[in-house]
Amino acid sequence: MRGLKDKVVLVTGGAGGIGAATCRRFGEEGAAVAVVDIKLAAAEAVAKEIAAAGGKAQAFAVDLTNQAQVIATVAAIEAALGPIDVLVNNAGWDKAGPFLKTEKALWEQIVAINLYGSLYMHHAVLKGMSERGRGRVVNVASDAARVGSTGEAVYALCKGGMIAFSKTMARELSRKQINVNVVCPGPTDTALFADFAGEGEGGDKLRQGLTRAIPFGRLGQPADLPGTIAFLASDDAAFITGQVISVSGGLTMVG
Repeated sequence: MRGLKDKVVLVTGGAGGIGAATCRRFGEEGAAVAVVDIKLAAAEAVAKEIAAAGGKAQAFAVDLTNQAQVIATVAAIEAALGPIDVLVNNAGWDKAGPFLKTEKALWEQIVAINLYGSLYMHHAVLKGMSERGRGRVVNVASDAARVGSTGEAVYALCKGGMIAFSKTMARELSRKQINVNVVCPGPTDTALFADFAGEGEGGDKLRQGLTRAIPFGRLGQPADLPGTIAFLASDDAAFITGQVISVSGGLTMVG
């Protein structure tokens, strides 16, 4: 895709399924990739894989719920790789359960990671992008934000908030030539989905039911997402902002 070579790309949750696949794709496109994750060893493994394939990448550890750490990590990335051109907010976490059977401590943990973590990263990165008058942001939300998802009430709340926030940032930063868009995965075969589905008969039934419901007849795979994310970060999407795209095999078709 046009315009990604030599760009500095920060990907949160870069050691996980979708995040790692996205980091690899940007590495293939010739970008310098900051693989950001709370698990440093896993992030380093992804960075080494990119480097072994001829790309450029460096791992950085951060707890997204700690704003001071986020600010320090962004500064470290820019000192090592240069000004950030593309921010991919991909990190996320959830624990499934009926809302009325959950408690405040769990709500706060889900909100801290999925909502505040994203806010902290936006605040730290967008200041520099605004000063430079250029940048791309791709936020990875969820179709749970668009159509709801049983057992994911607070997660859906956070991802719905990310969509609304992204549209607002797209408007506020449009004169600075900063594009802000959202990608919403449908059910995707990742560690997060495995935790959500659970093990045993119940998990198998959920997986089978979703597979039947998806028109393409399968769960999404991490490799299904990077193409859309890279496109929205590229020069090919220079006139696209404030948009939400589902990657769900047709499970959700939102006009």
